[in-house]
Amino acid sequence: MDLKTRDEGNGVKSPMKLDNREEVVNTKVKGTGSVSNKDMLFRADKIDLKNLDIQLEKHLSKVWSKNTVNQSQRPAEEWEIDLSKLDIRYVIAHGTYGTVYRGTYDNQDVAVKLLDWGEDGMATAAETAALRASFQKEVAVWHKLDHPNVTKFVGASMGTSNLKIPSKDSADGQNSLPSRACCVVVEYLPGGTLKQYLIKNRRKKLAFKVVIQLALDLSRGLSYLHSKKIVHRDVKTENMLLDSQRTLKIADFGVARVEAQNPKDMTGETGTLGYMAPEVLDGKPYNRRCDVYSFGICLWEIYCCDMPYPDLSFADVSSAVVRQNLRPEIPRCCPSSLANIMRKCWYANADKRPEMDKVVRMLEAIDTSKGGGMIPEDQTPTCFCFAPARGP
Repeated sequence: MDLKTRDEGNGVKSPMKLDNREEVVNTKVKGTGSVSNKDMLFRADKIDLKNLDIQLEKHLSKVWSKNTVNQSQRPAEEWEIDLSKLDIRYVIAHGTYGTVYRGTYDNQDVAVKLLDWGEDGMATAAETAALRASFQKEVAVWHKLDHPNVTKFVGASMGTSNLKIPSKDSADGQNSLPSRACCVVVEYLPGGTLKQYLIKNRRKKLAFKVVIQLALDLSRGLSYLHSKKIVHRDVKTENMLLDSQRTLKIADFGVARVEAQNPKDMTGETGTLGYMAPEVLDGKPYNRRCDVYSFGICLWEIYCCDMPYPDLSFADVSSAVVRQNLRPEIPRCCPSSLANIMRKCWYANADKRPEMDKVVRMLEAIDTSKGGGMIPEDQTPTCFCFAPARGP
């Protein structure tokens, strides 16, 4: 119906054209009046939808721009890095959870680890989200750590979709990561890994004082982490870095976590076979003393400049460590003061292992003035007899 009646004032109703009604509505919509529910009757074909779309788009654009500016001005977390200051140069290592690059951040030499959980398609969206959430909490903890034997944490980013990384495969020489990837930036240490250093010295071995210095660096770093309720869970020589002065610093916190109040909340085979404590291998609850066990294996490796269990498969190692109490064979030339620390650290019963602060004190008490290191392979192994001076 195109007509509507109106009261003339004398009780007689006359028709009112909708065109006049439209003028009233248009006037009120423009803000010169108010519109009540009973007045809201008008033809839809008279509405300028195109103009409304344009106005809505402008409004949303302003809102989004404002949000973007606010986010760039106010980082979500205090550890959040400014990706515009990060310059990634080239790959230096490939790890379990990502790739490590050399780069600079705000003119500081850094190592950049790019983590992309679920990249192989094996992890579900929920699992990836859980990993990211857990990592975000731990990053907040690592950001506050400060110790000379712990790699300095510079910052992180939880979304790296706009980050350009070097790539030989792409046409422009750069590649982009999916938004789920995380970026971790730490200080760059030029000395490489402890594993690489030990391999270099495999034949000539290390002077005993160097063995103790490296062992003290590692034990002090772990003692500090444990004092902060943090369990590294993957203590091995590959995860220890050296600076230009051969100072050891703990690195690679990919599987580290804040120690659970209930040991039952920390289960599963987390770590590297050969270094993993029996309780971890066996899937039983564990605590920070799993790091003590791993330290004992590292201590043997530093002294011997060799690999533990070189002739055994991973499966054989796992079974023998748990069920047959397999441990690396300590050379006869190893001073008893050091050999005793190794044995205490890798006790099968985790409760009998010493805390790392006690290990520090035991190492500090060792006299290195008379030698005691391993004899180089090209020399007669007199240390297996009763020679007074044993090793470098």
